[in-house]
Amino acid sequence: MRPAEAPPTVRRMGLRRAARGPVAALLAAGLVLLPAVPGRPVASAEAPGTGPAARPTADRSAPTPTAPRTGPPPQGSAPDGRTVGGEDLDTRGLVVADDAPPLPGPLAASGWLVADAGSGAVLAARDPHGRYYPASTLKTLTLLTLVPRLDPAQVVVGTPADEQVEGSRVGMVAGGSYPVGFLFQALVLQSGNDAANALARAAGGVEATVGAMTATAESIGAYDTVVGGPSGLDVAGQSSSPYDLALIFRDLVADPVTAAVLTTPAAQVPEVPGRAPGFQIQNQNPLAGYPGTLGGKTGFTDAARHAFVTAAERNGRRLVVSVLDTENQPLRAADQAALLLDWGFTVPAGTEGVGRLVTPADLVAPPEPSRSAPRAPEAAEPVAVAPPGDDDPSPLVGAGLAVAAAAVVGATVVGRRRAVRRVHPAGPAPGRGVSEEDR
Repeated sequence: MRPAEAPPTVRRMGLRRAARGPVAALLAAGLVLLPAVPGRPVASAEAPGTGPAARPTADRSAPTPTAPRTGPPPQGSAPDGRTVGGEDLDTRGLVVADDAPPLPGPLAASGWLVADAGSGAVLAARDPHGRYYPASTLKTLTLLTLVPRLDPAQVVVGTPADEQVEGSRVGMVAGGSYPVGFLFQALVLQSGNDAANALARAAGGVEATVGAMTATAESIGAYDTVVGGPSGLDVAGQSSSPYDLALIFRDLVADPVTAAVLTTPAAQVPEVPGRAPGFQIQNQNPLAGYPGTLGGKTGFTDAARHAFVTAAERNGRRLVVSVLDTENQPLRAADQAALLLDWGFTVPAGTEGVGRLVTPADLVAPPEPSRSAPRAPEAAEPVAVAPPGDDDPSPLVGAGLAVAAAAVVGATVVGRRRAVRRVHPAGPAPGRGVSEEDR
């Protein structure tokens, strides 16, 4: 059990307010928006800023992680090594918006984030880009990826592998017929790993589904997320972050179809004649009774410990909260999330925040400067999923402006880093809880 401690408050000073004007705005945009340049080698999220390297991947052939890490997880970054959402989020400690009220406590999770889903403003976070084991919170990405790809009326036949899947199950049996629409509900309401397997099969198999999930994550700027499977069961190298889970869940609650799945109170498991009776399952969101809830997804594995992602709305304002790597004492992950929601709604709407949740439009690379006609951007290579059943400156500006801009960028980065006092984690939390199945 982690010791309860009053979380230190770290406030970002008003540097951005001092850096006004067109040039400063463009330079700030260059620091916050993270273009994905087609055809460019990417930087490893394990070592941001160290130059071109392979993107981290999961390895299902490696031994499965069975225990929590003994130190902080790797820190993620954009493919070019920059920090998604702004440099103030490049921290392993706490960062809080200016003039915000004191944080609630106890907040024992190693990583968490609270953001305004409408404006994208990140109000506070701890280790926002830490790449933690996500457990079943990864199913939010499965849902986001497969809802547009699968017909909810398509029927998937259960297999012995579905019956025998590790961890939490909705109760599929071999030979049973299950509509995709029900499987989406089972994926969320009961965190069914059998439902995740069946949905992946309908989408062309695990490899195709992992590829599609990876493409979805990259398309929204969730670069800390490395997918090893559709269920969230631990895989070596698999990860997500408080920042990425907030991005994913923001998109889920914005889409009427996925939002309806998240808030479905109950669903009926189909009968399998001669094998299993039909029965009802309930939504296991521990914050189902929270005022204005928009849904939530739990997660637990031996290595990930407890995790939770959720969103809520009050007076037309939506907040999203993610919590990773915590125990049930002194407070459950969901209870810590509820404290962060309560706190977030006390922060005035329109607060600038310490960073922001990016949108796909932020990820579009500006054209490269050229003395010839501008080159058309290369189309991103699509991820194949089998169908079911089978503003840079002109070159005329001159080198003088480029040198001056570089100096301003350097000063800006230094200033931003000095404006935030980092609070580094003291180390791994002692007294981990008793293992249980993935939820």
